[in-house]
Amino acid sequence: MLYFIGLGLGDAKDITVKGLEAVRRCSRVYLEAYTSVLTVGKEALEEFYGRKLILADREEVEQEADNILKDADISDVAFLVVGDPFGATTHSDLVLRATKLGIPYRVIHNASIMNAVGCCGLQLYKFGETVSIVFWTDTWRPESFFDKVKKNRQNGMHTLCLLDIKVKEQSLENLIKGRKIYEPPRYMSVNQAAQQLLEIIQNQRIRGEEPAITEETLCVGLARVGADDQKIAAGTLQQMCTVDLGEPLHSLIITGGSIHPMEMEMLNLFSIPENS
Repeated sequence: MLYFIGLGLGDAKDITVKGLEAVRRCSRVYLEAYTSVLTVGKEALEEFYGRKLILADREEVEQEADNILKDADISDVAFLVVGDPFGATTHSDLVLRATKLGIPYRVIHNASIMNAVGCCGLQLYKFGETVSIVFWTDTWRPESFFDKVKKNRQNGMHTLCLLDIKVKEQSLENLIKGRKIYEPPRYMSVNQAAQQLLEIIQNQRIRGEEPAITEETLCVGLARVGADDQKIAAGTLQQMCTVDLGEPLHSLIITGGSIHPMEMEMLNLFSIPENS
């Protein structure tokens, strides 16, 4: 059996009892290490689970999947994912590969950022399409996701923005020269996402377009959702450029045009002081 096991959002203890029981009876346990991270490291997980973990980076999962699936038809193998196993659609490929090889699989779900964002008080059924905001470079500054933000706003829906994670990335020079030297991990902050959004707004105005959001649009910044030191801040997009939410991981919500009074009452619990 191949087990896909969600680890939740906080630390080692967020795994479900069912998930922990499965981990402890598996012959090999892989930890997916590129779509998200917990607030604790691999060693803390190994200590709590009582099992050694094999780190599986993007290259391992996408190009060397046969290693993960090896003997999973005659023994139990676990694939651990921060949040929920299918919060990231990339893992569907592993399911399809297993199915083609006749390997049975089982999914053990857990909380993910996709539903845990409700902790800020915004109603989950009022969220539209989720978008990803990536780190810009000098030569690559994509704005296409902004069309989805506009569509959500037109429909009165909130937009959850998942912020970029760069883990085990190579510089262009090392990539060209084939050197297995990796850059330090980078995690986009709410500040960086807000600054990029403001630049997109300015670019649209320069082109004579009417932006779907402005500097005064109400947004919500979230950090380390599910952890003991979780932080939430509600304020304008402009304020999101400077609010201090601390360590990663961060997420950003752009609110829809229509906010229910109860939603607003909840957001007031997390409002940024006006003189901030």
